[in-house]
Amino acid sequence: MPPPIHQMRLTGRLGSGADEWSCPLCGRRIALRRPPNPELVVLDPGDEEAVHIGVLEPGSDAADQAAARYGVGPIQHIPRPPARPGQPTPEPDAADRRWLAEIGIDWDGDEAA
Repeated sequence: MPPPIHQMRLTGRLGSGADEWSCPLCGRRIALRRPPNPELVVLDPGDEEAVHIGVLEPGSDAADQAAARYGVGPIQHIPRPPARPGQPTPEPDAADRRWLAEIGIDWDGDEAA
């Protein structure tokens, strides 16, 4: 049986300048830096048995052809990936909360430090 094919979505740009891609089916997340200094960093492995593909320009002829070729159907915009299946979304620990407060984010509803 061939491995499942998952379609990655471009979900944002990280502070490093790398593009963040995510898989809405398994939660895989990667940071992909484009040339001239290409780099790929796996942020969350998701389903490592699946083949992951991604398209930069949904709705373009190339995207539609790739979707048809790999049987993934029409490409749609998904703003953020879901939590990993079967795992709760983790709450920030004390160090994360301190950092959030330092940058002005009031996580718990109290006044930020």
